[in-house]
Amino acid sequence: MNEHQTIDLRSPWVISIHELVRRPGELKEFHRDIPAPAQVRVEMIGVREGSPITVDVRLESVSEGVLATGTVGAELIGECARCLGEVRETRDFELQELFYYPGHDGEEDALFVVDNNIDLEQPMRDAIILELPFTPLCRADCLGLCPVCGFNLNEDPGHNHGEQIDPRWADLQAFRTQDAIPGE
Repeated sequence: MNEHQTIDLRSPWVISIHELVRRPGELKEFHRDIPAPAQVRVEMIGVREGSPITVDVRLESVSEGVLATGTVGAELIGECARCLGEVRETRDFELQELFYYPGHDGEEDALFVVDNNIDLEQPMRDAIILELPFTPLCRADCLGLCPVCGFNLNEDPGHNHGEQIDPRWADLQAFRTQDAIPGE
């Protein structure tokens, strides 16, 4: 976001910081459950759109802007990378972001105070998405699926199909079962 953008004041992620603006040392606590926006996820796991995200942040006025520090908590729902079973987990994610006052020369991706408001949606997304596992597991010792038939090995760890012969060598199996050639 650059300092010349506007923010949607109807968004539940936008917080008024009127009482903090240009008053270094002033604090404001913000605690609320906010519905999750779309696409807070990676391929196999994420936050379901509309489910509550618990926001617990402390907003502190500093000379450069407003520092938001705290946690966002959400229920993650996804698919196990090994057995394709459901993964559900509730986690807290650390959030820390500095919102610069207009006129500050921030980095290209710096966030700014806009009309005495800040928008926590992008910092929330960053806090959650950057910590999501690329290969979520239903449990640490998940056995996955049988490579032959797709059976969930967590249900029966002893599952097997007996000795399997590589199909490229199957025709040679016939020679092994024939009697030896006489005279040799």
